[in-house]
This record gives sequence, structure tokens and C-alpha cells, in this order.
Amino acid sequence: MGFGPGLACSINLNSVLTDEQKALYQDPDIIRKIIAETRTVAIVGLSTDPQKASYFTAAYLQYEGYTIIPVNPKASSILGETCYPDVLSIPGPVDCVDIFRQSSECPAIIEQVITIKAKSVWTQLRVVSLDAAAKAREAGILTVMDKCLKMEHGRYGGGLHLAGMNTELISARKALQGARAGRGSAR
Repeated sequence: MGFGPGLACSINLNSVLTDEQKALYQDPDIIRKIIAETRTVAIVGLSTDPQKASYFTAAYLQYEGYTIIPVNPKASSILGETCYPDVLSIPGPVDCVDIFRQSSECPAIIEQVITIKAKSVWTQLRVVSLDAAAKAREAGILTVMDKCLKMEHGRYGGGLHLAGMNTELISARKALQGARAGRGSAR
């Protein structure tokens, strides 16, 4: 097998971006900044089905102490939170907008992200819209594309390695999680 992560455990396995695009839209410093500074995440395309990746991601983020805002025009409530039909309908500030929709829908969603002045936008695995992402960056919005927010949180939060994933991070420090990291209540 040689050095480096095996294919089954590689954190970078799923990206469809070129190396140049990864440098722009998968910058580890930007990812860390978003994770560290985000408290409120609007999840566009959050499903009511607990078996869907969007639901699993939202439940995980909620457990980790983030406030989630479901954006789904066909639901009234998901995970105990009020749903909104679109990003523009959200009444308060949003730190990060996480997109679980088809790539073709990204330009319209990112226009809304720019309008509400969210601090960051994140598109999930295989959700790639280079033009929309460039527009978000031009507007000064931190942008991550073709990455899973849950996986990256686990990677940099210190928990993903517990599931056997090679996080490609080496540290002698134990990562703080949950309430000890300043998120959520004591468990």
C-alpha cells in the first residue's frame, strides 16, 4: 500500500475538483476558520428523512451545539426547528449556509447567500458550481465546495479518527469536543 492513506480511509477520496480548484475551495485554513467561527448553519435542502445525508449532518451539528436552520419549502419543522422556504426567508443572521441541492441550483442559492450577507457558504460532496462559488468569493464570503461539513468538523474536531478514518492530521493534543470546546451544554 505504501505511504499515505489507503483509498478506503482517505478523507480526500470523494472530491471531483482539480488540484487548482481544491486550493481555492478546499483550503484547510478556510475550513478551520468556518468551523471555529460558525454558530448558526442554514442547511438548504435539509430532508425530513433520517436516512438522508443532510438529516444526518444536521443532527450531528445540532448535537455538537450548532444552531441549525432548515431550509425546505415542503416541511414545516425538522429536528425541532422551524423550516424556511428559502434563504431569504430566514429572519435572523446566518453564519454558514450549507447546500445539499443539485449543482444547477447553486447560483440562485448563492445569490440569496450574498443578499443576506452570510459569512460563509459550503457545498456538500459532489455539489460543484464554479461560477457561483467564484461569485461568493468575490462578495467576500468564505467558500468551501465539494466537502462534507460533518466530516470536516469531525476531522478538525478530533473525532473522525475514532471511526477509523485517516484524518491526515497528527497531533499530541486531545481535541476538545462539545461543551468543553465552547459549544452546547454539558452532557
